[in-house]
Amino acid sequence: QVQLVESGGGLVQAGGSLRLSCATSGSIFSIYVMGWYRQAPGKQRELVAQITSGGTTNYADPVKGRFTISRDNAKNTVYLEMNSLKPEDTAIYYCNIECRVTMWAGRTSYWGQGTQVTVSS
Repeated sequence: QVQLVESGGGLVQAGGSLRLSCATSGSIFSIYVMGWYRQAPGKQRELVAQITSGGTTNYADPVKGRFTISRDNAKNTVYLEMNSLKPEDTAIYYCNIECRVTMWAGRTSYWGQGTQVTVSS
């Protein structure tokens, strides 16, 4: 069973920084895409950043130039470095991966339980 555990969230003042981590566990054959999403109160969950197994990254416009996604393929872990945080970055941040659990399995999406990020003004 694949599990994702996020850490690193918390309360920070505007302009500050946080680093989120997402560690995966369980039997995984291959991870294709790792990413971070966020959901603010009353809003839909939205993509923040993604990174492929080859290192190609994709960022949502509101976080470009401030957030950096990276991954450690040996540890099956993904990180999100968040700088110059703004109050509008306040949300629950969720880790997501697309992977195969065996060579013959199809690609499946898995989610973490989320970690709260609160940015005060």
